[in-house]
Amino acid sequence: MNEQEKARYSRQILFQPIGEPGQSRIRSASVCLIGCGALGTFQAEALVRAGVGRLRIIDRDYVDYTNLQRQWLYQESDAESEVPKAAAAARRLRQLNHDVALEPLVSDLTPSNAEELIAGCDLILDGTDNFETRYLINDLSVKHSIPWIYGAAVGSYGVVMPVVPGKGPCFACVYPERPAGAQPTCDVNGVLAATTASVAALQVALALRIMVGWDDFACRIQTLDVWEGTSKHVNAGPPDPECRVCQAHEFRYLEGQRRTPVSLCGRNAVQLHASERGLDLPELAMRLRPLGEVRVNEFALRMKLPKYDVTFFPDGRAIVKGTTDVAVARSVYAQLVGA
Repeated sequence: MNEQEKARYSRQILFQPIGEPGQSRIRSASVCLIGCGALGTFQAEALVRAGVGRLRIIDRDYVDYTNLQRQWLYQESDAESEVPKAAAAARRLRQLNHDVALEPLVSDLTPSNAEELIAGCDLILDGTDNFETRYLINDLSVKHSIPWIYGAAVGSYGVVMPVVPGKGPCFACVYPERPAGAQPTCDVNGVLAATTASVAALQVALALRIMVGWDDFACRIQTLDVWEGTSKHVNAGPPDPECRVCQAHEFRYLEGQRRTPVSLCGRNAVQLHASERGLDLPELAMRLRPLGEVRVNEFALRMKLPKYDVTFFPDGRAIVKGTTDVAVARSVYAQLVGA
């Protein structure tokens, strides 16, 4: 580090568990952030301010007004222009620390692209909102021996867990299957910005600890309720000897053929992976303009219908806003693009 860097990160360096050696490790680390929403925006800003060497931001979505209550990097102008989150986040982050190498990717993590997207990264941070993607991240983590940090928040409740392959249990050890039945979601139960910030802060602290070297690693599941002002942690224990992922190396999510449709938390929307060939957005815009209002740029095509807003992406994805019913979303897509 040069003298300017030492001055910039001096308060972090003065923290004895980090020091100059730890700060140098942080400066040389490459982190992959998957999802740049309520958790991811806080994580991204904290890591950039901490001086991480390289930050890859992967997000599939665009900024919406409902995001502004809890997603830290975005402004009203981003929502008005419907800027992709990864692009909007990178633009803001470059103003905070020009020394950090930023790699914004407007993409969705899928079995077909996951290994390529995380290549070269030392650590993965979870900023997602669904179990399917987290199981995919866990497969990547175990297969490639890359640590990752799980985090989730809804209402005033949050949970955090670090996964370090070879040193503790993986996500599938603790959660062998997705929880059965209806689960609390942001769009039904709401979420406080204080909850997401608290969860993300714990994730960043764990990330820094892993980056500087966590020799006495212990996997603890931390839970908190910011409304009640309570928190606790439990030891996750050793790996499950019958775990399908870290013991049997069965990567069913990573080896899947394609992502299934998912409802987007807090958005009253469904994301579809309906086209495997990708979409020519200018050509699609010409075909759809007679049917309604269309806006298109290099990142996405947005179309407003009486009941739904549909956003198409070049990789073939689409987000149908106005429903959480997958069948309805598929029907809307088929009407506009074809089956």
